[in-house]
Amino acid sequence: WSGWEGAPYSTLVPSDEVTINYRHGLPVITLMLPTRSERCQFTVKPVVTTVGAFLQDVQREDKGIERAEVFATDGSKVSDATLMEVLLMNDFKLVINNTAYSVSPPVKDKLSSEHATEMEDIKSLVHRLFVALHVEDHQIRKERELLQKVDDLKGELLPLEQMKARIMDSADAKTSRLLWVGLALMSTQGGALAWLTWWVYSWDIMEPVTYFITYGSAMAFYAYFVLTKQDYIYPHAKDRQFLHYFHRKSKKQHFNVERYNKLKDDLAEAEESLRRLRQPLHLRLPIQEISDKD
Repeated sequence: WSGWEGAPYSTLVPSDEVTINYRHGLPVITLMLPTRSERCQFTVKPVVTTVGAFLQDVQREDKGIERAEVFATDGSKVSDATLMEVLLMNDFKLVINNTAYSVSPPVKDKLSSEHATEMEDIKSLVHRLFVALHVEDHQIRKERELLQKVDDLKGELLPLEQMKARIMDSADAKTSRLLWVGLALMSTQGGALAWLTWWVYSWDIMEPVTYFITYGSAMAFYAYFVLTKQDYIYPHAKDRQFLHYFHRKSKKQHFNVERYNKLKDDLAEAEESLRRLRQPLHLRLPIQEISDKD
């Protein structure tokens, strides 16, 4: 023991100074308190009590204890989060101040299959009771977190929404002007062809001209399909031109479209999680699992 790093002490006490007995199925650890010079018994619940909780109880009982640790027989320190049920399966060393106690827990008789099943049922019942008593607090805490997240996201989105509205109005106005310009050009072309046909030339001369104009229009529509992989449908063409103006205007005004879309997705996800969380709170039903989106 004197060679262990991080566990210096001056006295190694025999195992009879710390005894462990089972009473009504629970382990009772009896040890000598160093400053009070009296033996004290600690009844632990091995299924729920951790090593750290047991050591805190010992220090709370004797204020003169400055150091309380548990080591395995190979010298490694036992974590405070380890359950006492695991610790009591093997021998261990209990170090209090500068005194080390060698502890050998008694070997429990193996439970019968029926008794083991009964114990598992009891553990499951205790777990369900714990969840039932604490799930509402967890739901309320989660609801507050989601409400705070929704408020934060709405605060970030507000200036972006205002900027987006201005850009959309500008893009819509430009798209509308382009449509009216297209109508004006088509009207002008029709009037020019009529004037050339009836007042300047005859139909025999203008017929080849109108043919090539129609063929050129067909080539333009086909070129649109080649470039966009879409048919030239007026509503689709209008939406495409609107997006063109929108993104060009966004770039000029430094409007981050990707960040805006990310915030909108996060807000929708938070609101959906909040809706699913509130439903069982109002109806007193088991909470639905909320899966995180990648």
